[in-house]
Amino acid sequence: MTVPPRPSILSIDPYVGGESKLPGVNRIIKLSSNEGAFGPPPAAIAAIVEAAREAHRYPDGNAKELREAIGARFGLDPARIICGNGSDELITLLCTAYAGEGTEVIMSAYGFMMYDITGRASGARVLKVAEVPAPGGGMQADIDGILAAVGPRTRIVFLTNPNNPTGTLLPNAELARLRAGLRDDVLLVLDSAYAEYVTAPGYDAGEALVDAAGNTIMLRTFSKIFGLGGMRVGWGYAPADIIDVLNRVRGPFNVASASQAAAVAALAEPGWIEKCVAHNTEWRGRMAAALTAAGHTVWPSETNFLLVDFGSPEGAKAADATLKSRGLIVRGMGGYGLPHCLRITIGTAEECQMVIDAIGAPVPAAAHG
Repeated sequence: MTVPPRPSILSIDPYVGGESKLPGVNRIIKLSSNEGAFGPPPAAIAAIVEAAREAHRYPDGNAKELREAIGARFGLDPARIICGNGSDELITLLCTAYAGEGTEVIMSAYGFMMYDITGRASGARVLKVAEVPAPGGGMQADIDGILAAVGPRTRIVFLTNPNNPTGTLLPNAELARLRAGLRDDVLLVLDSAYAEYVTAPGYDAGEALVDAAGNTIMLRTFSKIFGLGGMRVGWGYAPADIIDVLNRVRGPFNVASASQAAAVAALAEPGWIEKCVAHNTEWRGRMAAALTAAGHTVWPSETNFLLVDFGSPEGAKAADATLKSRGLIVRGMGGYGLPHCLRITIGTAEECQMVIDAIGAPVPAAAHG
């Protein structure tokens, strides 16, 4: 007889990552997972190679050097930083520690799938709040709707800002209003995986709100702008009591030595963030202009991807087929309830131009914006 799991486990649809292979295609351009356009920084590659010499040693379970490097780079107290096997692990730890049977977790309708998966895995009921039109186009989280959904069993509210997959950004004032409207025993998780790409003036990734409000944690990752998705390094910044709780439930050696070394080196790579942001801003604008000129609806984005609305599921499938015929893999959004949309990562200049050539239209240089 098979040992049955907890009932909530069987309600979970397994996470499906972006495609990475196309049968019969020699050269594949993967623009489905929002990975960094330039790969890892050179110093990070060298650090990975060097770390291989000590692969027989267990890693530093406290990630002391990495936490200190993060603290120095972002002006944060290393004692209030926790590192994880990607921010996915930290999301799981949060649900393990603060959710569970008989509780509720709240997220926006188009939020990151892992909130739903890990919330259910913990035994919690996951509530998805419908999003509302964003002022500049697209959709965004509904703060009033989230606050209205909060009940006596609510323990965690997850919010990504800027959001994946919509790309939209909520103002700091809206985040502060959300925190102020939550009970003190409700944890607010601000997932700022795309923070480094934001160019909007005055943006705060969450540090200020963590310091001002308590019961709030900011999550960040090395998987995007630092090009270390394969190394699995995420981190969180929170009040000391939350860090203490998470350290009690995490694995003793949860971030590999090579991953820690790569992340430390990536933080120290001169000009890396500036280079990546400049490229991303330029080509995000170029692609948006070209796809809009071709008649597609492009949602505003403060990330390293564009969410493109093709008007119908059939339109999205046709565009996807055209892209795949040229070796370009993007992300279908049916799993997020947006079957009429495709999410397209901002790749290298060549890769972005290939997308434009496939489904875009020429636009004047001044319109690239």
